[in-house]
Amino acid sequence: MNRLLRLLFALPMIALLVLPVAAQKPEEGPPIPNDPVLPVKLKKTFTNLRIRRPVTITHAGDGSNRIFFAEQQGVILAVPNDPEVEEPEVFLDIEDSVRFNPRQNEEGFLGLAFHPNFKENGEFFLYYTIKKGLVSHVSRFKTMKDDPTKGDPNSEEVLLTIEQPFWNHNGGSIEFGPDGYLYVGLGDGGKANDPFGNGQNLSTWLGSILRIDVDKKENGQNYGIPADNPFVNTEGAKPEIYAYGLRNVWRLTFDRETGACWVGDVGQNLWEEIDIITKGGNYGWNVREGLHPFSEEFAKSGAKYIDPIFEYHHNVGKSITSGYVYRGKKVPQLQGKFLYADYVTGKVWALEYDYDTKKVGKNYRIEEPSNPPVVCFGETEDGEVLMSAIFGEYGSIYEFAPAE
Repeated sequence: MNRLLRLLFALPMIALLVLPVAAQKPEEGPPIPNDPVLPVKLKKTFTNLRIRRPVTITHAGDGSNRIFFAEQQGVILAVPNDPEVEEPEVFLDIEDSVRFNPRQNEEGFLGLAFHPNFKENGEFFLYYTIKKGLVSHVSRFKTMKDDPTKGDPNSEEVLLTIEQPFWNHNGGSIEFGPDGYLYVGLGDGGKANDPFGNGQNLSTWLGSILRIDVDKKENGQNYGIPADNPFVNTEGAKPEIYAYGLRNVWRLTFDRETGACWVGDVGQNLWEEIDIITKGGNYGWNVREGLHPFSEEFAKSGAKYIDPIFEYHHNVGKSITSGYVYRGKKVPQLQGKFLYADYVTGKVWALEYDYDTKKVGKNYRIEEPSNPPVVCFGETEDGEVLMSAIFGEYGSIYEFAPAE
């Protein structure tokens, strides 16, 4: 089966990020960049495991060096950091509580983050779509009292209840920043064109990145609002909002060396973008897509938009999968570069960026194995980066290595 037929067969079942009709045909655009190729290869790892739709890969930061794979259906698997491992342990199973439909597959279990003090308090946090209705929860769970190696499915405490107008554009990234607060990346609510203008509306959580304090409970809520959140004193604004003007964040990560917050925002018609998030920033959707005008319907006089640091046209790829700034030791060629991919084409890149000058350097290609549909990247406790691709019901895990 050739690559085109394979992709057409796979998309209805596995397209994590919906492609609008306008973006499904070949696009004319600027010349396709001739990106230099890094002497780095991707190779399959953890090949003895069968993991269903691994949409999150992470670690607990507890010194155990375990790796956690979150299946979109609602199960978290835990394994030692040993590529030869044959049997995963079920860390948590809430599949009966999760809404997942393979043909409406931007829902499901989408985010997992461990508390910075997980070793002491056993707390971890989930983002998932509940069984009934277009509703997402961000919830706190704890480990079992009699077995701290496993999560307790009966320990759920809901922090955020997010009503979604449509099934797509759920976002789903949850990550703890270096400040100890929990960041939540949300999409604009779905459909196409952001019909309700959520991206430019501070009175809704949708289309935003939220920041909350999970170590406090205030105003009848199971979380607190950081005092320096940018809109706490803005009339009509949701105080949880940290940044806004985003279409569908997939994904949000922090550079473990600099603390910078990196985001890939999935485009609609023509442009995919990479942003570095700043407090109070407006990233332009749906007035802009990338650096380009999109719609004036929800534009506001005097609004200032933060430019993406990088964008690529749909003649290159059509759905960004954002990754990590590499800070591991096994692949020196990747050091300090931002890893990302395109879900539809399977292309993988490493982007140079200078924090001092705020300028992008070279964008390197990494030769991918058989153009996998890349769904997520993950970081191990020691800073190495893994990558997940999904074919049908199951996923494959890849690691980066120097080319031979």
